[in-house]
Amino acid sequence: MGGGGGGADGGSDIALHPEKVKIVATCLVVAVGVSLLGLYLKSGAEWRSNWSLSLNKKKKPIRVYMDGCFDMMHYGHCNALRQARALGDQLVVGVVSDDEIIANKGPPVTPVHERMIMVNAVKWVDEVISDAPYAITEDFMKKLFDEYNIDYIIHGDDPCVLPDGTDAYALAKKAGRYKQIKRTEGVSSTDIVGRMLLCTRERSISDSHNQSSLQRQFSHGHSQKFEDGGSGSGTRVSHFLPTSRRIVQFSNDKGPGQDARIVYIDGAFDLFHAGHVEILKLARALGDFLLVGMHNDHIVSSKRGAHRPIMNLHERSLSVLACQYVDEVIIGAPWEVSKDMITTFNISSVVHGTVAENNDFLKEKDNPYVVPISMGIFQVLDSPLDITTTTIIKRIVSNHEAYQKRNQKKAASERRYYEDKAYVSGD
Repeated sequence: MGGGGGGADGGSDIALHPEKVKIVATCLVVAVGVSLLGLYLKSGAEWRSNWSLSLNKKKKPIRVYMDGCFDMMHYGHCNALRQARALGDQLVVGVVSDDEIIANKGPPVTPVHERMIMVNAVKWVDEVISDAPYAITEDFMKKLFDEYNIDYIIHGDDPCVLPDGTDAYALAKKAGRYKQIKRTEGVSSTDIVGRMLLCTRERSISDSHNQSSLQRQFSHGHSQKFEDGGSGSGTRVSHFLPTSRRIVQFSNDKGPGQDARIVYIDGAFDLFHAGHVEILKLARALGDFLLVGMHNDHIVSSKRGAHRPIMNLHERSLSVLACQYVDEVIIGAPWEVSKDMITTFNISSVVHGTVAENNDFLKEKDNPYVVPISMGIFQVLDSPLDITTTTIIKRIVSNHEAYQKRNQKKAASERRYYEDKAYVSGD
């Protein structure tokens, strides 16, 4: 009986066992499924991550190339480089050699080593090629594509015409690797040469009967031809119209940090040149943030003469803003550096170069640096280059006939180019 009862009880336990097995099996299936799902999701995430990294590794930066003479570099050149850089990830710039410029246009005002300094200093430039050819040849284009990994060749919508009247970028256009940007109206190197020639002509007759400044002629929309029966310098008035958008395009979007050492330097920075660039580079190295004060046209005229400045305040400001060593610009800075100004801008150091249009300011009654000198924060820096705005003007004046011929040569080439286009189009 007991054994039978035990058998009965044992039979009952065995009958319940399959249910338990089913429950356990179900739990195991769920657990394994969850584990497998986790592994799938993890491996999927890793795969997607590796795929993304692989794509990023394979993604080649778009490299664009722009060349030019960049003679007497101005804000129009800088704006062209800004636009070119926006068409790619890296901008490579070719600076045409002196010999090539002489052969195709006439003598450059600034030699190649000065032009290299200027181009290297532009904030949108990543790499510079020296002694670039004036025209894009088959061999040079192949070198750009193969050695420099250039994707596109960029130029403005103004014609770049060879002496024979042909387009210097014809081969790049034919290869389908050419992109065009909009030319900055209102300024060119030819125009600036004309302004300087007009400036020197005006200066020579100012003592007799002409007392109006060149800047006033610009602001009133007048230009002047030489009175000796010549055809004039080819200059025209400055038609530059500053906008907040253009200033923002050239400006940096970051201010100084909380504990930044702010260095201040001021001046006219007229006909922005390599001497300016080198002293700004030196000043920037003294701190964390370089603030540049741009004197207005009235101050420049009162200190340098009625024939100055050649470039107006906003033209000069844009050229300085485009320089990679400059963090901020005060457009229309006061002549005197006051205590209030030093406090407002948290200026740590005020500097001035040894090479300038006038270095007698320390002896003058209206010494603009009296306050920073008294505070012990004024410093005179040894200028790396002995170049001033007057240096550039003297180069023009000493060889003005060659520059006038250069202007006429360029005008003739452009006229021939447009005549050929009109003939081809049937206009």
